Amino acid sequence: MQYLEKWTDWLCDDKAGPFNAGLAFVVLYCVVQVVVMTLSSHWAGTGLGVDESEQLMVMRVLAAGYGSSQPPLYTWLAHLTASLVGTSILALKIVKYGLLAGGLAAYFTAVRRLGFSNRAAAAAMFGLLLFPQIVWEMQHALTHSLAIVCFSSVLFLALVEVLKRRSVAAYALFGLATAAAMLSKYNNVIFLAALFVAALSLRETREAIFDRRFLISVVVAILACLPTLHWSLTHLEDLLSHSDGFGVAEGGSAAATASLGVFGLVKAILNFAGLPIAIFAVAFLLAIRKSAPPSQPGPWPEKLLWRAIAFALLITLLLVLAGGVTQFRDRWMLPVFILLPAALAMRLDAMGDRGRKTQGTIVFVGAVLAMLVLPVSWYMQLYGGENRGRIVRMDYHSLYSQLTSDGPVRTVISSWFWAGNLRLVDPDLVVLDDEIPEFAQSIREPAVLVLMDDQEPNSVIFDRITKAGYAMDTIHRRVAVPQLLGSMPPTRQVTVTRLKKVAGPTAGATQ
Repeated sequence: MQYLEKWTDWLCDDKAGPFNAGLAFVVLYCVVQVVVMTLSSHWAGTGLGVDESEQLMVMRVLAAGYGSSQPPLYTWLAHLTASLVGTSILALKIVKYGLLAGGLAAYFTAVRRLGFSNRAAAAAMFGLLLFPQIVWEMQHALTHSLAIVCFSSVLFLALVEVLKRRSVAAYALFGLATAAAMLSKYNNVIFLAALFVAALSLRETREAIFDRRFLISVVVAILACLPTLHWSLTHLEDLLSHSDGFGVAEGGSAAATASLGVFGLVKAILNFAGLPIAIFAVAFLLAIRKSAPPSQPGPWPEKLLWRAIAFALLITLLLVLAGGVTQFRDRWMLPVFILLPAALAMRLDAMGDRGRKTQGTIVFVGAVLAMLVLPVSWYMQLYGGENRGRIVRMDYHSLYSQLTSDGPVRTVISSWFWAGNLRLVDPDLVVLDDEIPEFAQSIREPAVLVLMDDQEPNSVIFDRITKAGYAMDTIHRRVAVPQLLGSMPPTRQVTVTRLKKVAGPTAGATQ
């Protein structure tokens, strides 16, 4: 027990070289994940899961937008990294864990820059790892949500620098950080709006917002977002392709819709923030016997964070009621609660020995949870899971060999983005699904249609092919693709059909 306490104190207060030990720990953690996941997949010959296989498909080109109702920043980073290290699992892992490490480092630095202790900053940083969606789900799935963690934290730090320095450079960087937050995931507008309103509500921060140099931030943010804004306005169908995922109610009474929406919101809040709140509460109870000074009102940075959380909750509730939203995913709460660990850690800084003990417990639990997740994340990287997760275990080298057995292939079209994994075999391959914008213009001949033995509807992709001016060959090949790691059944059936050009694309084919 004494050793564990010393280890926790080291993470909180000591240094590893020039860096805080806790910060060095999370950076080393991310480096280990990049190395182990890349090497293990290379050794086993496995592919990537749903979200990263989609990135393999779309990161081939640099564009202002990529469809799927997602902003482009994550894909830009993947494209840039692939241009340096090649189209590979390594490139995608560098992006994923680079964003995680960068976000945690920015979060830690922001708390320290606001004048709080190293222990508070470490508790805030490791407190983020108490969210299951961050410490677990983002390690084996998800992409754009991880960008929220990074660029919301960067935006938080950029605001701190504006409040501290009030320089032209600080305002320009705040504008860039604002654009990055917006381009990481569109629901991050909730975090941005809440942080802005919270800053306006406090005397200590209001002056920095009313400073005429704030226009620099506005102009920089608009200019950085302008290409994607223009793309979105000219590709509305692609932008809204997943809008049905909100479960917007049609018909029925307004009261029933509102009650369903509020119930779904409360459930999502509990699923997302319930565990970290519970761990903070238990950690506080374990330290209840420690001495604490009389309670004092929080300093303005703490008030800023609590108000930002409250405004984010209010904005989300208003959007739910106004939009008739009835379906939620837990991770959608990330822009609402990203500042919660920092706010709690700041409050603990004013509680003397009791607060220090609680902060240490949070750091210990967050670090242990992260380490416990390591072997499970390695397993998921190789095995993938069931249902759609099985795409990880397909032998894509074998599939590519069978696709090209009767001639070269430059374009592979499928009904969803599992086929993006083929770009691990041939980085020059064009891989398309029915959600790719500029579908017709992207096809390079020879082209094949590849359909898997799953439940994905194929009518949409058939329609896209027809509108692009192509027809399916009358000869269909059924190929058996080996499943790796002793999967049962040992093969998956895939249907391959060559495509031939019959006419120019019809109207609307590119939308």
